[in-house]
Amino acid sequence: MWRKSSYSNQEGGDCVEVADGLPDIVPVRDSKIPNGPTLVFPAGTWSAFINGLKNGRHHL
Repeated sequence: MWRKSSYSNQEGGDCVEVADGLPDIVPVRDSKIPNGPTLVFPAGTWSAFINGLKNGRHHL
């Protein structure tokens, strides 16, 4: 159910995991702390955020 960011490396790195298969929400967690807190976003908000990253609207 959880998948790591495509930017993750073999050493674990700083990355997030996103849960798939939930139609209306997108749970997100720190891959280094799988039993830690989870942030939950509405699916449309998460899509807008990811599209903004891809289009360069957000700078990390």
